[in-house]
Amino acid sequence: MSAKLKSNRPAIESLAQLAARVASNSRISVGGHHFARLPIALLREVAARGTRGLHYFAWAGGLPLELLLEAGAVESIDICFSSLDIFGLAPRFREAAETGRVPIRDWPALAMIQGLRASQQNLPFMPVQLPEGSTMVERCPAVRFHRDARTGDVIGLVDAQDIDTVLLHAARADQHGNVEIIGAKALDLAIVGAARQVLVTVEEIVPAGHLQRNGRQTIVTRNLVTAIAEVPGGAYPTSCLPFYVTDYRQIREVLEGRQGDLMAALKRPVGSPPAQLRAAAEIRPEQVVAAPFRSPAAPGPASVDEIMAIRIAGMLDNESFASAGAVSPLANVAYRLAKATHAPQALIATFSCGHVDIAPGVMTLSLIEVMDAGSAVAQCGGDDTYSTYYQAGLVTHEIIGAAQVGPRGETNNLELTKPSGGKLRLPGQGGMSDVANMHKNYVVYVTRHSPSTLVKAVETVSSARGISSRAERERAGYQPGDTWLVTNLALFRYDEAAGQLVVVETMPGVARETIIAETGFKVVFDKTCREVAAPDARTLRVLREEVDPLGLRRLEFVGAKERGALLDDILGRDAEGTRRIIEGVH
Repeated sequence: MSAKLKSNRPAIESLAQLAARVASNSRISVGGHHFARLPIALLREVAARGTRGLHYFAWAGGLPLELLLEAGAVESIDICFSSLDIFGLAPRFREAAETGRVPIRDWPALAMIQGLRASQQNLPFMPVQLPEGSTMVERCPAVRFHRDARTGDVIGLVDAQDIDTVLLHAARADQHGNVEIIGAKALDLAIVGAARQVLVTVEEIVPAGHLQRNGRQTIVTRNLVTAIAEVPGGAYPTSCLPFYVTDYRQIREVLEGRQGDLMAALKRPVGSPPAQLRAAAEIRPEQVVAAPFRSPAAPGPASVDEIMAIRIAGMLDNESFASAGAVSPLANVAYRLAKATHAPQALIATFSCGHVDIAPGVMTLSLIEVMDAGSAVAQCGGDDTYSTYYQAGLVTHEIIGAAQVGPRGETNNLELTKPSGGKLRLPGQGGMSDVANMHKNYVVYVTRHSPSTLVKAVETVSSARGISSRAERERAGYQPGDTWLVTNLALFRYDEAAGQLVVVETMPGVARETIIAETGFKVVFDKTCREVAAPDARTLRVLREEVDPLGLRRLEFVGAKERGALLDDILGRDAEGTRRIIEGVH
């Protein structure tokens, strides 16, 4: 462990001065999450200086990692997950992984959190629950095994993980250097605590005493901060509440390469971010209504995406605590549908459990963060989420998509072998390896059921339920529950006697022969197997008209050729609906 470089009075500097503090060959971490509060302006400045040899250490890669990889600045990568959210796989990350050009270490999320906490608390290591059933520990050399002399139980010990520099964007700082975060905190507090220096860009610097007026917030006190630069629009095109929301259409343009490389395309707009984004950040949750987002398309019979969303929603009741992961439109829609219909008291957490106990609301793009941040009972980060909810076994459901699923519910979201023999890098497992055991119900979904997605043996076991029996789970402090697999052809549940996933329901009109032909492992049907009940008219109407009028759930069901047109349609309708809501309010 080495001394942190922070002081009681952070320096107020220019953006260029901040970037000059980032040394080549140093270990960096990046704050924010998804497309929220990413320090885009600071990352651009660091890359433009020719900084090289960076060791990237963060829960997520995404847009920040893509920018640094494009600049040739990255020497190694330690992550849990790297995706571009609704826009798909991260191409530069994939290329680096598939060619072996940049070494990558995949971490269980809890191990990363505990490694950061150990550094934060000046400890050499921290204990961690092992992700029983997965092979993730084999990929993470920082975790070792420890047998408790008293109980004989084996736990993990994860070494302290020091960070040289954290790059963070936040809403405000006061003149003393205290920094204000509005909304979900991601892993920001953990990485700040583990860092030798913390560099922060903010939308504005305000007089001392001003931050206390801003209601719900998180304060990073000045003695944790090294230097601050006032950079209005410094997170654009990602969001920074309460100043502006995410510009999804601009991100689409950037990622498509329509405005040149990332360095050129991610320049801040002259002046403030566009007026509509700033106005949208002022919208209150109750002002987000469904009507402006509805499609004029005539209603028809329930589609498979609607049936799956409704069936997943049916798993929840008023006692459920459901957490939505990083990129799960289908799960997010299903949770909101349950709360809007039969389970109004269900506790729903979104933004990787950053917004806890939200109102059901409308699934949009531009307004979703504003709505959830405003309606949530609690604002959390990834670190406190784990210790407060996940490790305590309080979450009942987290519905997670998978690229491959094995007969016992093992999943693979790390890599696949191409027909050519090369590797196709996938986003990563995020926190799946941990929550597979911690949550009461381990629920996986596959939107395109085939012999290549439901396989005899997954190539890499990124997550699996290794603690499954009632006795094992109760001894570990977890609620007894089930392992489920929901696909576009059938619903499976793990059967202890059979030792595998068993079909308990078939999708409407799907023959058993089709399920057998499209499954890579031997199919067993439960003796009470029946067809999934057809959605009732009210629930279908609420799904289509109130919860997901944009049809975001469909993004997980279409192929690459259809995806572009669907995205353009959704983005256009989202922007138009947002404009109409703003005009209606003002």
